[in-house]
Amino acid sequence: MVKNSLISVISQEKKKKGSVEFQVFNFTNKIRRLTSHLELHRKDYLSQRGLRKILGKRQRLLAYLSKKNRVRYKELIEQLAIREPKTR
Repeated sequence: MVKNSLISVISQEKKKKGSVEFQVFNFTNKIRRLTSHLELHRKDYLSQRGLRKILGKRQRLLAYLSKKNRVRYKELIEQLAIREPKTR
């Protein structure tokens, strides 16, 4: 599974499930699950609210990581394919 392989990559680096990378990874999985759920159930407003809360938490963690260590931030963004690469 993708989750197990990425967990092993992240856990080898940090070996902590409380690390910022691991938390962002878990939030990303939850976001993807909720997004697919909301495609089927468009009027599930409680899930929409939960999705917005998780997005905010992930955004705050990524902002913290970008201030703390820019290299780890960029690697994590690439591994999880969260953002589209910028083209100039």
